[in-house]
Amino acid sequence: MKILGISAYYHDSAAAIISDGKILAAAQEERFTRIKQDASFPANAIKYCLEYSGISLNELDAVVFYDKPLLKFERLLETYYSNAPRGIKSFVTAIPVWIKEKMFFRKLLLDELIKIEKVKKSKINLLFTEHHLSHAASAFYPSGFQDAAIITLDGVGEWATASICHGEGNSIKIIKELHFPHSLGLLYSAFTYFLGFKVNSGEYKLMGLAPYGNAESVNTLEYIKTIREKLVDIKEDGSFVLNLGFFNYETGLTMVKEKKWEQIFGFKRRLPESEIQQMHCDLAYAIQHITNEIVLKIGKTAKALTGSDKLCMAGGVALNCVANGHLQKSGLFKNIFIQPAAGDAGGALGAALAAHYIYFNQERNSTEENQSDMMQGTYLGPEYSDFDIEKTARKNKATYKKFDQFEEVSKITAGLLPDGNVVGWFQGRMEFGPRALGNRSILGDARNPDMQKKMNLKIKYREGFRPFAPSVLAEDAKNYFDLTSDSPYMLLVADVVKERVNMLPENYSELPLMEKLYIPRSDIPAVTHVDFSARIQTVHKETNPQYWSLINKFKELTGYSVIVNTSFNVRGEPIVCSPEEAYICFMNTEMDYLVMGNYIFDKKEQAEWIDREKFKNIIKPD
Repeated sequence: MKILGISAYYHDSAAAIISDGKILAAAQEERFTRIKQDASFPANAIKYCLEYSGISLNELDAVVFYDKPLLKFERLLETYYSNAPRGIKSFVTAIPVWIKEKMFFRKLLLDELIKIEKVKKSKINLLFTEHHLSHAASAFYPSGFQDAAIITLDGVGEWATASICHGEGNSIKIIKELHFPHSLGLLYSAFTYFLGFKVNSGEYKLMGLAPYGNAESVNTLEYIKTIREKLVDIKEDGSFVLNLGFFNYETGLTMVKEKKWEQIFGFKRRLPESEIQQMHCDLAYAIQHITNEIVLKIGKTAKALTGSDKLCMAGGVALNCVANGHLQKSGLFKNIFIQPAAGDAGGALGAALAAHYIYFNQERNSTEENQSDMMQGTYLGPEYSDFDIEKTARKNKATYKKFDQFEEVSKITAGLLPDGNVVGWFQGRMEFGPRALGNRSILGDARNPDMQKKMNLKIKYREGFRPFAPSVLAEDAKNYFDLTSDSPYMLLVADVVKERVNMLPENYSELPLMEKLYIPRSDIPAVTHVDFSARIQTVHKETNPQYWSLINKFKELTGYSVIVNTSFNVRGEPIVCSPEEAYICFMNTEMDYLVMGNYIFDKKEQAEWIDREKFKNIIKPD
């Protein structure tokens, strides 16, 4: 049974291919087009999936789209009708596109598919699955759990914005749903917008800003109270009702009614790229606090309704690793699996798996329960050969050293990190999902108090407040973090253990934001956030022996089995896919070394690169 899954036309378009339930390949379109969160038809991602698997369109049992466009169109029409005459500008913008293209969605998809491979349209078995079922399937089936509660949370699918499901064997039963316009994802995005970040992109910045808020200040407590009283009525089961008089996303072109928000919070919407002040941090803390509360209540309800001691999560809100960390720490569930491509990209995979197990009624392998998960570390994207690396080197007149044994490469690289060097690390298959997990990563020494500043300002060219994640050997994680489970996909936040934490100065609470940022909080300051937490990746020898080897060599040298890991890209760009993109990123930043496969490139030995300053000037806000 060979199935191709597709997500497209909203954001994070992607494709995934499975054979007899096994995931063969998956990738986001942005990695090929270099357009961040590319929403276009994922032609390049589909070509990659077909080429990698050796499967042609003719051989597929089904092609599955991740949601039902006509149900989505129904929601749009009902929303505009119920709000008329408000929203006329939005209506005039959206409806012609739907009538021209999306009303004939089946034809649109088939036309795009036959551009990739000449095949009769009648040969393509085109299926559509509901959006939140795609999310649920993307988490449950790869988890290896035979019985689990499933929570999906995002902005909106067709009508659903959240769901609680019960997965048993090969079936998924939807138990409870929350419907548009009441949405946790859209609530969080509204604050993303009001605090000056880009919707559907800057939510992780909001999450990173929240710990700079003063949890006990009068401002913060007042903001929390205002959100509860003015914006959202939270029920005990985790469901909620938004006060729609304060929001504009139903029919408008912005997220919120700014004047009303300015009145209740006492300050104007922060403009993008403008200075961040304490009030912005406090409001970020407040909405994260509310989000944590809602997610925890939904978790309790899911537990009560399903009786399961295992939980699967997906949807864009499942990328909120702070809320995930609170849920995990609550002890409600013995095991939690979060789909690493939890957003719409993962919907492509979920659509394929839903078709396999539900539409085609295929049985799940009983041995799956014994596996940590079926995502293979989420290393599901393209990989490149020595020839590809050498071709890139020749094209760019690059100087490198090649080594016969990877053991030597990891030993040398581990030796570079303690000297304050920043290393671009390019190995094996590219990660599927938004996180770099050791195959397309930029690495540094977590013990270096200047590393966060160097990486943010000189490598990533982004805001200094944004935190970096630690990669730690799974077997040593408890020596550094208060973590009771594995976190292979960097989707859980936990505190640094108390033995490693430093005392803060007495006047800390009065310090400006940027001064707070650079006070070392532990003996691994580069990965310790202002609230003494960290977004953790546990590295497992079974899923990534090369990355594990590097960190283990670093441990042998320093006694520390934790390093800084950030995605191999600069602000506003997707993670690099190919050796050519890796080399250009390396040369356009102040990275010190680039390691691709068994090849090491030293910045000091490279030919003069004249594009760096020009490159800095064209970096796009994200």
